Amino acid sequence: MEGMKAAALSLAAILGFSPLAAAEKPNVIFILADDLGYRELGCYGQERIETPRLDRLAAGGMRFTRAYSGNAVCAPSRCVLMTGRHPGHATVRDNASTEPEGQHPLFASDVTLAESLKAAGYVCGAFGKWGLGNVWSEGSPNRQGFDRFFGYNCQSHAHSHYPATLWNDGELFSLRNDPPVPGHEGLAPGADPGDPRSYDRFKGRDYAPDRIHEQALKFLRDHRDRPFFLYYPSIIPHVALHIPDEELAPYLEKKWNDPPFTREGGKGYTPHFTPRAAYAAMVTKLDTQVGELVDLVEELGLSRRTLIVFSSDNGTTHLRDEVDAEFFNSVGELRGLKGELHEGGIRVPQIARWPGTIPEGGTSDRVTGFEDWLPTILDLAGVSATAPEGLDGVSFAPTLRGEGQEPRSFLYREYPGYGGQQSVWLGQRWKGIRTNLKKKGVKPDLTVRLYDLEADPSESGDLAAAHPDVVREIEALMKSQRVPSDAFPFPVLDGE
Repeated sequence: MEGMKAAALSLAAILGFSPLAAAEKPNVIFILADDLGYRELGCYGQERIETPRLDRLAAGGMRFTRAYSGNAVCAPSRCVLMTGRHPGHATVRDNASTEPEGQHPLFASDVTLAESLKAAGYVCGAFGKWGLGNVWSEGSPNRQGFDRFFGYNCQSHAHSHYPATLWNDGELFSLRNDPPVPGHEGLAPGADPGDPRSYDRFKGRDYAPDRIHEQALKFLRDHRDRPFFLYYPSIIPHVALHIPDEELAPYLEKKWNDPPFTREGGKGYTPHFTPRAAYAAMVTKLDTQVGELVDLVEELGLSRRTLIVFSSDNGTTHLRDEVDAEFFNSVGELRGLKGELHEGGIRVPQIARWPGTIPEGGTSDRVTGFEDWLPTILDLAGVSATAPEGLDGVSFAPTLRGEGQEPRSFLYREYPGYGGQQSVWLGQRWKGIRTNLKKKGVKPDLTVRLYDLEADPSESGDLAAAHPDVVREIEALMKSQRVPSDAFPFPVLDGE
């Protein structure tokens, strides 16, 4: 299988050079936030968190209002992005830890976006959180098309922003955190939760997102003279609430009513004395880092040759004691949070900028999914010949260029976690969803609830009884658009 993939990519490499000369191929920077909600950027209506650089990026490009991540949690969402296959066909369909670290890996036969671009002459680097196979597995980023990887391989390891080590390709890179700050630990016995000094033990010296950012900027500088793909899956703003004091300070000045998160009952991530300020500061930190990437692109004279994409792997975390989604209006009018296939768990901010190609200040309500990015990027780069077979993604390059394009006919999602869910978006208007398909102690209910998202984005009124023909069409797609997975069984849908 590995040999077959290599042969196919070699042929694609030959074919992929024909449409555009190397110098004409656009650079691609894809920035992926971690658990950033649909309305947590100013350009999406956020009023408390400052995101001036991302707002400027949106003003200089196109902002999408109906963009959907690959799935409702981390690993399966990233799998869809990397492989162009929706969750009914994807290799990774849920978070699943492996030993000694990492998550269920991609297979050697999976062809990633990086492999397709590499076959077309791109140099590819990934900086941040991978989560699709440890460094010894077939799913290692260095075995999936990336020439350079720096960051966290394991998403559980990424729960701390002050770890002892990161991965530098296949070697460990030591950070100056002695001791490292845990991702999950409570206040010391007898510590006063009302004393800010009780939280000092959750502050480190060497902030991992800064080290990752440095390496991403270096990659950009080092490869300015050839087409590059820079994949930047940041760990921000995923909890734990870790942020350097100097970047927290501006939000402390706002003097919000901000009671401490103390981790009562031993659940959740590490405590923080001012959790609302910390979360806002983390989002603004990400915004600043995006701005520094954009500034470097402009400094190197690469703006008109560089596509920059920004999105999030899923919606805002459901851990309300740590991230106050209601206070920040994180998902606005949408229903649901991370882990849910309701809109708030999977509709995400999405911005694309490429001066001279993508019109400035544009907004699109086209339904897109993460699987669409692989064919879209190859299309924009003029190297569609390197695309693997069996994609579920649909290129929306015409939309990005400001041209007319037929709406996506449907979008399919399934997720065996959080009780088990399945959903289909039919055109721009309809959405059918099933929940509690795999909930312990609950008999699965295959009833489809139907929502008109154009009139009811909050999914508050079930219209299934009034539109049985639409429900039947959605049920047929729910059956046809999935292949059972041995690694991620879904009994009620597998016919068990």
